[in-house]
Amino acid sequence: MYEIRFHGRGGQGAVTAAILLVEAAAIEGKQVQAFPAFGPERRGAPVVAYARVSDEPIEINCGIYEPDAVVVLDASVIEPANAFEGLKEGGWVVVNGRENAKSLKLAKQRFRVAVVDATRIALEKLGAPIVNTAILGAVSKALGIVGMEALEKAVRATFAQRAEKNIEAMRTAYGSTKILEG
Repeated sequence: MYEIRFHGRGGQGAVTAAILLVEAAAIEGKQVQAFPAFGPERRGAPVVAYARVSDEPIEINCGIYEPDAVVVLDASVIEPANAFEGLKEGGWVVVNGRENAKSLKLAKQRFRVAVVDATRIALEKLGAPIVNTAILGAVSKALGIVGMEALEKAVRATFAQRAEKNIEAMRTAYGSTKILEG
């Protein structure tokens, strides 16, 4: 079982990203689970979402405290949310941001790190800083747990007429994701 914790802020699409990821994994025949955990439901408030992907039935239904990967939709939540807490040694950090951030330099000492400027891509392709589909392109490239074809199908099923712009954002992010070396 592969466990992923998403950190972001309300309005960025962290919950939707987790749902799209598991929908894509289900298209590929995997067992899946996704759910949010957040406090005040307001734009800009910290949000956490969880996703599990497995080849076997998933018999657990709780928060993820020792994830295999952490996906950060807004780098400003890394320290206040203690986003890397519990992340398994050698696990993945996939972050929307720039590679020179102090917290990423620290993360590279213990984790594998992938960086993409999902905000820039979302603004270019969607005209809004909703980074969920862009960050999924980076997740697909770094983690390899779900393919782009399945993600595109999940996006088309979810976004209908807005799907193509979201798929463009996802593809662009996939192509521009940088895997940082320790």
